[in-house]
Amino acid sequence: MDDTINLNPLVMVNDLARAAATVGFTISSDPLTGSLLRMLAASKPSGEVLELGTGVGMGTAWLLEGIDAAAHLTTVDHHEETTAIARRFLGSDARVTFQLMDGIAFISSCHQHRAFDLIFADAPPGKFEALDETLALLTHTTRT
Repeated sequence: MDDTINLNPLVMVNDLARAAATVGFTISSDPLTGSLLRMLAASKPSGEVLELGTGVGMGTAWLLEGIDAAAHLTTVDHHEETTAIARRFLGSDARVTFQLMDGIAFISSCHQHRAFDLIFADAPPGKFEALDETLALLTHTTRT
């Protein structure tokens, strides 16, 4: 079974992949992950979405494809070169804010005044480092 037949990939996927290759960036979200991100983002109408690890913007593009006009995406990365690519392709979308900073510093800055409906942790900060702090940023987080 070929799970990739009906993914309806974004038009810019190939452009982002080419741009990633120019800077040697090889860890962009694949189409199956992107399709999942789009669906998850769509499940959060008017939501606040956080992406930790912008890269060249592949995951960012899929998340933007899923969110509605009232939702907002904040994407964080500390690599200026790759973030510049993401901004070039996606920066005109008013629903996204790019944060060029360390992920752990961003996570720390959010406590007490920010919460997110969906977090895509695609970088060590949030995925492996400061995991509890990242999970605490989710709205309606339930701890057992």
